[in-house]
Amino acid sequence: MRTIPLVTLVLLATQSASIQAADLNGAWTIDASACGQIFTKENNRLAFKKDADLHAGGLIIQGKQATGTFEKCTVKSLHDDGPNMRIIASCSDGVSISDLAFDLTFSGENNITLSSKGPVPMQMPYVRCPM
Repeated sequence: MRTIPLVTLVLLATQSASIQAADLNGAWTIDASACGQIFTKENNRLAFKKDADLHAGGLIIQGKQATGTFEKCTVKSLHDDGPNMRIIASCSDGVSISDLAFDLTFSGENNITLSSKGPVPMQMPYVRCPM
């Protein structure tokens, strides 16, 4: 089953006039107090800690690539509508590859909300971890 971190991956890979991809680069989670339990830096690069998936969950965005604990996505297309973005990403869980559509809403420099209408509708707020 696809998760919200997939959506974040897709969103970070976008370039737009109002929000640049660099603004999305970093470590994102649903629980800011869990940042230290989820992320680490290895050789000056962001990485997931060994048991990151046991905590709040998260994703790492670097350019057009978004990585969750179980999936990797690459942004294929983006429709920018100011504070909102519609993203289509190609995502892989290591077994299969599929295209997924997500909506991203910016609610501050370090806060985003990802949502998807299907196959299971969901909405998830994320906060950027200071790393």
